[in-house]
Amino acid sequence: MDTVQLATRIEKTQDRLFRETTRELGTTPADAMRVFVAAFNQHRGFPFDVRLTAKVEPFATDDEATGFATRLSLRTLNETR
Repeated sequence: MDTVQLATRIEKTQDRLFRETTRELGTTPADAMRVFVAAFNQHRGFPFDVRLTAKVEPFATDDEATGFATRLSLRTLNETR
């Protein structure tokens, strides 16, 4: 398998949080980057919404928030199949 090294520069505080979070998840920073690259390639772009501006409005009820999360989860599962 041919591989290449991918490198980037980030702020020290971001690096510290990234390493801490990957450790808590039981993975490594390198594995997290591989997962991101694979998801980016599969989605042919960012695997999440990217916006210049976002208007955020809170959900009116817990049921509304739960319904949104459920629909989003189901859509994500269907897109990965």
